[in-house]
Amino acid sequence: MLEQYRTVRGAGNKEIVIRKSRFIGHIQPVETEEEAVAFIERIKKEHWNATHNCSAYMIGERDEIQKQSDDGEPSGTAGKPILEVIRNQKLKNVAIVVTRYFGGIMLGAGGLIRAYSDGAVAAIEAGDAITRVLHREVFVELDYTWLGKVENELRNRSIRTGETMFTDKVTLTCLPLAGDAESFCNWITDLTQGQSLVSEGEQLYFIEGE
Repeated sequence: MLEQYRTVRGAGNKEIVIRKSRFIGHIQPVETEEEAVAFIERIKKEHWNATHNCSAYMIGERDEIQKQSDDGEPSGTAGKPILEVIRNQKLKNVAIVVTRYFGGIMLGAGGLIRAYSDGAVAAIEAGDAITRVLHREVFVELDYTWLGKVENELRNRSIRTGETMFTDKVTLTCLPLAGDAESFCNWITDLTQGQSLVSEGEQLYFIEGE
């Protein structure tokens, strides 16, 4: 799994007008090609009377799946620019559709490329670009006498935490960066003088800064 990657928070859309043509950029985070195709088909149905619904998507840790469609626009003037915007903004696991309602003025190849690029940028703005960072669950079981000290040290180190379970002992859910998990476990063991039970759980993504 990637230590971090950029994507968008959620679905969104934004409209811009270029020389009387309406361009509506739609975006959605997707995990599979099936999800991307379904999203594109949904937008096409919603805007069945549009002049064009051009699209592109990029999926996979190494961008293994990349597809684009000009949907009737001159070859290379719509789908490719949309895909280039996704690539240039270093986004992963997103699908974009730029819907065009023709306004009566021809834009030419260069104008179309700029317009569809701008439509893709508008879509990304609507979807809210974020960075997802990989963390590792670390469960720390300890006596109540250690709780105050450990919680204070976790705050001082700005370690993300999750649920705390209270039974005859306390179990803290700590969420260090995945790459720091081993050193974190050693640090906790030293901090509690070996009097805590430390175990690792799943790897989870969280939004950077939240």
